[in-house]
Amino acid sequence: MNADSATGVLARFSVAELNSAIGTLIERGFAPRFLLEATVSRPQLKKGHLWLTLMDEEASISGVVWASQLPRLSFRPGDGDGVTVVGKLNFWAARATLCVQVLDVRPSLSSVLRRFERVRDLLEPSGIFDSARKRPLPALPEAIALLTSVPSAALADMLRTARERWPATRIVILPIPVQGGVEEEICRAIAAVGRHAGALGIEALVLARGGGSREDLSVFDGEELAQALAACPLPVVTGLGHENDTTIADLVADYRAATPTAALVALLPDRTSAQQRLRSLRSQLGGELRWRLQSQRQTLLALAAQRGSSHPARILQQRRQRLHQLGHLREALSPQRLLRRGFCLARGEEGQLVRSLAQVNTGQHLQLQWADGLAGVQVTNTNPTGEAVVDPFAVLSPP
Repeated sequence: MNADSATGVLARFSVAELNSAIGTLIERGFAPRFLLEATVSRPQLKKGHLWLTLMDEEASISGVVWASQLPRLSFRPGDGDGVTVVGKLNFWAARATLCVQVLDVRPSLSSVLRRFERVRDLLEPSGIFDSARKRPLPALPEAIALLTSVPSAALADMLRTARERWPATRIVILPIPVQGGVEEEICRAIAAVGRHAGALGIEALVLARGGGSREDLSVFDGEELAQALAACPLPVVTGLGHENDTTIADLVADYRAATPTAALVALLPDRTSAQQRLRSLRSQLGGELRWRLQSQRQTLLALAAQRGSSHPARILQQRRQRLHQLGHLREALSPQRLLRRGFCLARGEEGQLVRSLAQVNTGQHLQLQWADGLAGVQVTNTNPTGEAVVDPFAVLSPP
């Protein structure tokens, strides 16, 4: 029964009719789906359904996640968690009860940040974030493990960057979920990489996720994930979300990159720069090689000259020439040459050479030597003017 505004007659309803009219009004006048920012209070399971109270500072409303929907949620809220709910209104006409049916739920930014701060404060005393424990990245990695969602735009960008920068590095891709309650799966993947790194030649691990809200990155704020990254035997590089997003995983990693692509840039050398360095080194080595060859050539020439001068035949020739020269010198200085010119040598009675008239006395016997023989003489007188008179008395040796 409806009210007649003209006559002022009030509408009359039964309870069932009133509740049905309210339900119809809500169904026609309210959005079929909406987003609701709220804080969760007293969540509890009843007969497989998750019942909770959604509230803010001024009001509250009941909410429910049906048992059929509960396994599909990537995040299950706890008491006091800030959430963003995707929901719709459920109105039960029999009791005029209004409830928010939760279709999906995600942690709100305030809840994510509180969790980040809680885990950070919990782990910081252990030294897990200290810069002293950060390991250096490999200079020329043979292979790296890439943990990210497959397929994704982030993965495509990273593979393209790897091909452009350093195609010699082998990329081992391990698909992982990167949103919701998947922390345990990511930890298992990290542990598997650590176990098989030696056999596969993997030298570093990259944990990456493309853009999204800070709430989407909440899985990387987990304590279990932080411990798994710290225990990994390989250097870890993270590229999670956007440049301004910082997660617990970023704090634990050996290197935190602003984006997934930046993670590959940090880990892989630049092929163009390497080619330029190689060209420069080749030029330097070429110059040094030419200098060394010239130096060795000069050394070999000197050794060849030295070897030629020290060859036995050359030495024998040089010694023959020396002996020939000495022979000529001996001939030139030989007394025989003077004797052949008519000079003679005078020797005393004891064979000593008479060099001066002062050594000669009258009556002294002398021996005179010419080129062709000897003669004995007796000095009859001496003449200081140089005109000595002697009488030869015998020829001791024929020519």
